[in-house]
Amino acid sequence: MGGDQDTTPPRDSQPTLRRPVPQQHAESYLSDGPSLVGLLVVTATAFLVGVRFYVETMPDVPTLVWPLYADSPTALALAMLSLATLLPNLGKPLSKAPANRPLAYLHTLAFVWLVKYGLWTAIALNRRADLYVGLGGEALYDYWFIIGTHLLFVVLAFGILHYGRTTRGALAVSLVALLINDVVDYGFGYHPPLRYEPGLFLPVVTAGLSVGVVVLAAVQFDRLEAD
Repeated sequence: MGGDQDTTPPRDSQPTLRRPVPQQHAESYLSDGPSLVGLLVVTATAFLVGVRFYVETMPDVPTLVWPLYADSPTALALAMLSLATLLPNLGKPLSKAPANRPLAYLHTLAFVWLVKYGLWTAIALNRRADLYVGLGGEALYDYWFIIGTHLLFVVLAFGILHYGRTTRGALAVSLVALLINDVVDYGFGYHPPLRYEPGLFLPVVTAGLSVGVVVLAAVQFDRLEAD
């Protein structure tokens, strides 16, 4: 009888704490050629938009500091490199994606940068929401669009969990790199452009995010077998 059919979704279609993006959705986007290429194009476009924003607002930032000053474009660049490693794996399950120590470092860095700066942007703008929120054309971009796109960073990061691995070394390097970024941002004043002074609250929250996202990566990622 039609009424007796089991309508429970398969397990891999349900989000879990360790895999918020269900397996079947990750496979459909990351194992399929047109979908993966489309995602790379969208990510590359977002990268270029972010670079333009930072170039237009860039003070006298030393060239070597640009990757740490332009936090969101750096996150997207790492994400593109991480996604590009799947190109040789097209048509195969994500479980068959290449896994080695250098890739573990890349995927871990991409994950922590995406999650940190996806969340950081929402926190930073809402810290002084009165300076950003509105319904005009400028506010639609400066608040709603920016927060919406940056929260998608977190979704993209959770997709990496389906093919990436991590190691203790990758986690340690990620933590050190994020903390160095924090020192450059707030110790030397090269933080992303804001309409207010960060004060003490934002640097403390940012450092907390650095530690938190690395702990999250340690919990969420599978470990490389050789780790």
